[in-house]
Amino acid sequence: MSYVILLSVILLLVVHFYRKAQRQKVQPFPKHWHSLLLDNVLYYRNLSKERQVAFQQRMMQFLSEVYIDGVQLELQELDKILIAASAVIPVFGFKEWHYTNLSGILLYPDNFNEDMQFGSKGNSRNIGGIVGNGRFQKQMILSKKALYHGFKNTTDKSNTGIHEFVHLIDKLDERTDGVPERLLEHQYAIPWLNLIHKEIEAINDNHSDIRKYGGTNQAEFFAVASEYFFERPDLLKKKHPELYKMLVKCFNQRLTNTNPIKN
Repeated sequence: MSYVILLSVILLLVVHFYRKAQRQKVQPFPKHWHSLLLDNVLYYRNLSKERQVAFQQRMMQFLSEVYIDGVQLELQELDKILIAASAVIPVFGFKEWHYTNLSGILLYPDNFNEDMQFGSKGNSRNIGGIVGNGRFQKQMILSKKALYHGFKNTTDKSNTGIHEFVHLIDKLDERTDGVPERLLEHQYAIPWLNLIHKEIEAINDNHSDIRKYGGTNQAEFFAVASEYFFERPDLLKKKHPELYKMLVKCFNQRLTNTNPIKN
């Protein structure tokens, strides 16, 4: 009996290290993904050809470091492309980036509730993505429906994939509090907090075009404002110039709707 248990443990370890080794090996960028990115990711389409190549490399690096599993769905190439793009976009202003607090992503067909259930209709199944805790530590759970909608609708100032990866960035200092210490230099922390509180108050008083969910707390404001920044930068710059300038500092990117530029 002990021999069988020992053999099982060894087998599990072999599988674990094999999957880890496979994830660490960066695969070549599939050439046909370029057209899929052009068709589905406006941010990528607006990059110069040289920057598109860099974006491709960053996508493949990300995909080598995490696993993506489908829950009651068969993963498609576009699923992986949109997830990887969501991961790269917020950190593309930095020369190198690794999501050290993420090991894997579970992709659900539709929105789900807090118990990770989906399928039937109801207001409780309204979650499009979460960054896991507890048994889902270092995991992200995404709704395929919400992920695709974020890239298909380029005018609604929201993108679920980007939203959840911004939460991961925020969480790198082990506090999801809307103050990303890895991104913001110390001297900007207090001005950023003051700006957050002012903008949250405007949201909750119905005096802002920022999505109401951003008024929930500091962490959600940071994620929602970041979606706006990456989806509609020109509009954000016009309506919220102070917030736009702070997010330029935060993400090291000066964005317009036509030309994302490293700051």
